[in-house]
Amino acid sequence: MEKIRVFITGACGKMGAETVKTVLKQDDMELVGVSDVKNLNEDIGNVLGRSPIGIKVVNSISEKIVEKLRVEILVDFTNPQSVFANAKLAIKCGVVPVIGATGLDEHEIAELEEMANEHNVGVFIAPNFAIGAILMMKFARESAKYFKNVDIIEYHHNQKLDAPSGTALKTAEIISEVRSPMIQGHPNEYEKIPGARGGDVNGIHIHSVRLPGMLAHQEVLFGGSGQTLTIRHDAYSRETFMPGVMLAIRKSYKLKGLVVGLDKFLD
Repeated sequence: MEKIRVFITGACGKMGAETVKTVLKQDDMELVGVSDVKNLNEDIGNVLGRSPIGIKVVNSISEKIVEKLRVEILVDFTNPQSVFANAKLAIKCGVVPVIGATGLDEHEIAELEEMANEHNVGVFIAPNFAIGAILMMKFARESAKYFKNVDIIEYHHNQKLDAPSGTALKTAEIISEVRSPMIQGHPNEYEKIPGARGGDVNGIHIHSVRLPGMLAHQEVLFGGSGQTLTIRHDAYSRETFMPGVMLAIRKSYKLKGLVVGLDKFLD
């Protein structure tokens, strides 16, 4: 069986480490390398509290490393400062980046799409890898056809760098496909404290909560005459995201062009 050759950046972070563990269990994948700014030159097996596996942590990925290891898929769980550069390098080398790190803006995504088409290679970007979160967004889109008033509240751990989350922004985008922009609430309402009503995307208010003890949670609140509808998803451990990450790796193998959202890979 031909195995997919996977390199993971941000491998010592929480999502990266979970991805390393999961890739090592797959019969159709081979972990060929990892990078991180922490634990340099240490065996990733030791870093994860396991026996050595013969793969040492390097500082960053490079064209030389990609060529030497014959990388086919680059899974990126770094940060907004690194993900764009990593993706561009991968595309230039003919490697498909599977991007789980958030923070790319629309101009950067457009540039990656242009590069992907130029080099005839794929790019996959996932605002969320949890299957349940994808279903939440699908249900929210359907509900928005009947409930025009909607707020999104997303809850994450207090170490998350960006706000709102990529999932919240993607949810608002999906809802906007079936809901025209509108102003919610009283036309003369005002904020006693700036930001009290949250961010605004086409009249959809997004509220970001950052607290220790949380991982990744989101609820979409719809209001109608005499009723409300709440659609909520909760991720309690990073194992939640692994089936989606493995699906993304398999579907992105030999991918051409840009794909955004795990929903594109669901049957």
